[in-house]
Amino acid sequence: MLKTVADVMTQNPIMVKPETALPEAIKIMAENRIGGMPVVNEAGKLVGVISESDLMWQETGVEPPPYIMILDSVIYLQNPARYEKEIHKALGQTVGEVMSDHPITIKPEQGLREAAHLMHEKKIRRLPVVDEQGTVIGILTRGDIIRTMAMG
Repeated sequence: MLKTVADVMTQNPIMVKPETALPEAIKIMAENRIGGMPVVNEAGKLVGVISESDLMWQETGVEPPPYIMILDSVIYLQNPARYEKEIHKALGQTVGEVMSDHPITIKPEQGLREAAHLMHEKKIRRLPVVDEQGTVIGILTRGDIIRTMAMG
């Protein structure tokens, strides 16, 4: 029998709200040894995901985009809007300021193979599992899939 996301996902995942202070979110992730968490609003609806990579900006800072100067004009060689988003993440104080919005999700009835393919294709480590209303009911990680494969 083919396994579904519901068969393998972690139910009732640890979640935070957009207004959660970053030090608190970092502490939750470290204490629970998790690399990321769904971010939900007051109604429990998914609004984003915060992960280790979102938090790395806090430590690494931001490199300004390359530019050249011609006659006192600055010409950016890369999109400066991307730079602004990186600065925002580096200086953010709350989960909502640094989280990745528009997260990719999956439904509990979808197949595990489909989930694994999606995670591999999109290069993501975790998939929030949402019901028909967009409420987070679980999370599926690469580790969950590997453990299932090991059990045969």
